[in-house]
Amino acid sequence: MADNVIIEAPMPGVFYRRPDPEEPVFAEEGDDVDAGDKVALIGVMKSFHDVTVDTDGVVTEFLVDNESEVEAGDALLTVAPS
Repeated sequence: MADNVIIEAPMPGVFYRRPDPEEPVFAEEGDDVDAGDKVALIGVMKSFHDVTVDTDGVVTEFLVDNESEVEAGDALLTVAPS
């Protein structure tokens, strides 16, 4: 099995696992994902930017909490490639 892929923050901002406080999260640990799937958002000055995965696989772990401040390049989650 290949090593897990680390998905990094594309920019500094606030990490959100859901599109809206009343909506479900984009992905949970153990969910299957396809390359290009949105798994989170980064909020920057009232603008939101998608965090997507670059490989098919399974989300193995979220490394930061929802609504945490992140910097560009911070590890956000890991995906086990399928």
